[in-house]
Amino acid sequence: MRFIVIAITGLSLMAAPAMAKPPLREVAVIDDALLDLGIADRIRKTCPTISARMLKAVSYVWDLKAQARALGYSEAEIEAYVDSEAEKDRMRARGRAFFKAKGVDTSDPQSYCALGRAEIQKSSRIGSLLKAK
Repeated sequence: MRFIVIAITGLSLMAAPAMAKPPLREVAVIDDALLDLGIADRIRKTCPTISARMLKAVSYVWDLKAQARALGYSEAEIEAYVDSEAEKDRMRARGRAFFKAKGVDTSDPQSYCALGRAEIQKSSRIGSLLKAK
């Protein structure tokens, strides 16, 4: 009798639906890393004295994709998240909030330069994607 109960319990566990993955936007390790990548990109595009560490950035993107796949996300799910206009808009809003919190005057390229130099000096994730010219 005990074997039957164990067998039935095991079968019911096998039939239980798998736990749904949260949307990638809710996976902080991925979402925050993409935000940092976008911030570094904005700094290097706006500040004339800072450039990107392009090989590092490409490697960073590939590592993020590998992390997402290791968390169980398919290539299609990753691409849908990255290509989503709604997600891009949300990420831009997060970036604007970050720059505002850091005191960046978005009309002044030197303001981006000061932030970029500070991030490089701190060896932050953002700073690791940048280099002074």
